[in-house]
Amino acid sequence: MRALYGLVVVMGVLLVGGTVTLVVLLAKRMGGAAPTADVTAEIPAGNRIMGMAGVEGRLALWIDGPEGSRVLLIDPATGRRAGEIRAGAVPTR
Repeated sequence: MRALYGLVVVMGVLLVGGTVTLVVLLAKRMGGAAPTADVTAEIPAGNRIMGMAGVEGRLALWIDGPEGSRVLLIDPATGRRAGEIRAGAVPTR
């Protein structure tokens, strides 16, 4: 009977230890919260931000204004504009 009691205690310790190990490994692999950065984008008067998304490590801002729509690509590490995509009319035949 003592051997059975000892076996139950050892298996209980193994079960708790395994659960704690699993939780710790999952927390490490998830990496915690993403790093944050303060980014200031200067947008001309009369323009509005219509949407934003993360694209390959950059912030993409969809801007709409009097001169048309465009997408600004901003590097969050430096806060500088990395590129711009303008929407233009496609010629028809």
